[in-house]
Amino acid sequence: MTQLWDFSGGVHPSENKHQSTGRPIRRAGIPERLVLPLQQHIGEPAEVIVEVGERVLKGQKIADVTTGMGVPVHASTSGVIEAIELRPVPHPSGMSDWCVVLKPDGEDQWCQLEPIGDYHKLDREAVLDLIREAGIAGMGGAGFPTDIKLRPPRDRKVETLILNGAECEPYITADDMTMREHAAEVVNGLKVMAWILRPSRCVVGIEDNKPEAIAAMRKAVQGTQIEIAVIPTKYPSGGEKQLVQILTGLEVPSGGIPADIGVMCQNVGTAMAVSRAVFEGKPLISRIVTVTGKAVREPGNFEILVGTPASYLLESGGLQKSQLNRLVLGGPMMGYTLTTDTIPLVKTSNCIIAATADELPAPPPEQPCIRCSQCAEACPMELLPQQLFWYSKASEFEKAEHLNLFDCIECGACSYVCPSSIPLVQYYRYAKDEIRKQRAEQLKSDHARERFEARQARLEREQQEKELRRKERAKAAAEAQAQKQTEAEQSVAQGEATDERAAKAALVQQALERKKAKAAQTAEPAPAAAPAVEQPDIETLEKQLMQAETKLSTMQGMLEEARAQQADNVEKLERAVAKNHDRVERAREALAEARGQMADNTSDASSE
Repeated sequence: MTQLWDFSGGVHPSENKHQSTGRPIRRAGIPERLVLPLQQHIGEPAEVIVEVGERVLKGQKIADVTTGMGVPVHASTSGVIEAIELRPVPHPSGMSDWCVVLKPDGEDQWCQLEPIGDYHKLDREAVLDLIREAGIAGMGGAGFPTDIKLRPPRDRKVETLILNGAECEPYITADDMTMREHAAEVVNGLKVMAWILRPSRCVVGIEDNKPEAIAAMRKAVQGTQIEIAVIPTKYPSGGEKQLVQILTGLEVPSGGIPADIGVMCQNVGTAMAVSRAVFEGKPLISRIVTVTGKAVREPGNFEILVGTPASYLLESGGLQKSQLNRLVLGGPMMGYTLTTDTIPLVKTSNCIIAATADELPAPPPEQPCIRCSQCAEACPMELLPQQLFWYSKASEFEKAEHLNLFDCIECGACSYVCPSSIPLVQYYRYAKDEIRKQRAEQLKSDHARERFEARQARLEREQQEKELRRKERAKAAAEAQAQKQTEAEQSVAQGEATDERAAKAALVQQALERKKAKAAQTAEPAPAAAPAVEQPDIETLEKQLMQAETKLSTMQGMLEEARAQQADNVEKLERAVAKNHDRVERAREALAEARGQMADNTSDASSE
């Protein structure tokens, strides 16, 4: 017999399970529209890979998660994609999210399926990929991607694999009926997960208020080493950490997960989905959902297509709208009230309660806390609900977090026993949400600060590089100027420097003399004798031309060097080179003109 332990706290609310276990599981059929939210799991939302107007087949992938944690979404039946739009989704806030609206064509035509005959011949990674491609996420409520959960860290060997069949929440019987009617599939799925993890122990935990499920599961595990552990009925024994403690005696550390102590929990519905994915090749497109409450005529469990509107399922159960007072998704302890029945039922939806006014009456007004400590006695996590309530209400979130607020599993046991009717869980949820928002804002602020600091560092680095380049250019210019000064001094020392103004004055004077000579010749009609003509100074003009060409060559060299170094004085040197070029041209013209005049004078003298 399997040894059992107990956990602290817990309560015993009215079960109200018999209403929905009197009939076998029924098929809900195909509604007129299926609404498939893109996020039915923890992690990143899936991205649509189909278009409006496209016909899809049953089981065809219509959305996938390409980056980050998540699983794909599949068409629950064959039909046409009618819209991709915002629709109300299952959430306590009544929020809307992106959904794919599928209009069934009534043919219910499957896409091509690829079942696995013997999964033992495959690599474990291949089977994990198959589970992911089937879109399987935890069906016990959290919706954590199953393939990721089946990949524990290498340093955390799973010694005990637990299948959670406790189903402790009042009213809900989906897992109970699944084990009764699909025990073989559940065990086959458990075997696949055990083959992946290789634990030393596999155990199925079932509360003792489910004798039919216990018998069916015991029959299904015959010939295997799987244990069937019958545990006492106590809420919330179906909580992951509580079930681990009951079956192993080990406590999950604060802020930790069962894998930290070598244990893993999977849900009964998840095991059946794994079995269908491996042995039939079918993705997760349907699940068992409990429809109960005094406002329905035929309560029971239905196998519904994922995306079925709650209103359609309620009609299948015979909803009596005149008696309906409150619609709850999930159980009365951890579920939440729906504001509309148009929301779709998704992979994590396990129950919908149509309650009358006397069945789930509105809670009485909140009264001041009388410090009775009943909430602390009922808390299965051994927290301090009273102090957490005070800190949450006063928005002292840091103090609440210091008291392990995030270890609260929101089971509602504290609210159930509170004589002052204080909605404690709502306060805790509010505090958790605010802390998450503050963390997100802090993370966003940190990223912004990091980006700002990185930008400032980049600007400083660019400024330093720019200053360094400027200094290098200034140094190069100074060196060039020094070299120019040295060359100039050497030219002076060699006697090659001549006053350019003096050269220009000489040229002007020569031109004036020539003009006077011509005017004198024109004024004398019959000169007695030709006056002596002053010969131009060819040697001086040649020296001036040579000096101008030397200076032009030096300036051009300086310009080329400045361009190579990208110096600041490139434009100035270009102007200087252009000016020296003009000087050379003028010197050449003056020399040519002087030589021409000398030739004319020589010719005139010969003719006389």
